[in-house]
Amino acid sequence: MTPDDGVPDLPDGARPAALAMVGNAGSAIWEPFINSYEFADAYDDSLDRWTKRVLGDVASKAGLGVVYPFQGPPYYPFQRWAQRAEPVFSSPIGVLIHPEYGLWHAYRAALLLPEDPGFPERADATSPCDRCREKPCLSACPVDAFTSDGYDVAACASHLSASSGKACVEGGCRARAACPMGHSYVYSEDHLAFHMAAFVRSRVARN
Repeated sequence: MTPDDGVPDLPDGARPAALAMVGNAGSAIWEPFINSYEFADAYDDSLDRWTKRVLGDVASKAGLGVVYPFQGPPYYPFQRWAQRAEPVFSSPIGVLIHPEYGLWHAYRAALLLPEDPGFPERADATSPCDRCREKPCLSACPVDAFTSDGYDVAACASHLSASSGKACVEGGCRARAACPMGHSYVYSEDHLAFHMAAFVRSRVARN
């Protein structure tokens, strides 16, 4: 790590020696989460609260620090940390792509370690997107929310809030699903619908 990485101090004020990214590939996280009381109470931040309870308990017992991507402002540079830790790359639709998991993974927290456990060096790899000529992720969205110029959040949210967007809300983002990488890790239907519904609620709350 370098001073420019934006890694905070440990709870005792010391500088961490290493950082461990924690997340999920595919829907491995889904069953433990839906069996939690956070999921049962159905509040909008249920997944974030569950993450904080579970990983906060792990960090506390192990004497580690822990930070979350939803914690802020200011927010921690999770994407930059992830790209330092493993071979993930920015995709044309903004989600980090992994050579094995494709777009079907997420980072839920980072543990701050007082000692370096000797993590292996980051694997040397190139982005799968560099070899993808057709880039179907940029043409699959029914309202063309994803282009080479970026992500039109307003167009996406408007579509999802209308009756015409029901298929996307229930079945997940079409652009994400169009990516040919990591198909065996595609989120379950319930998992997809949960995230899409949460996105729609967050946009409604902002407006």
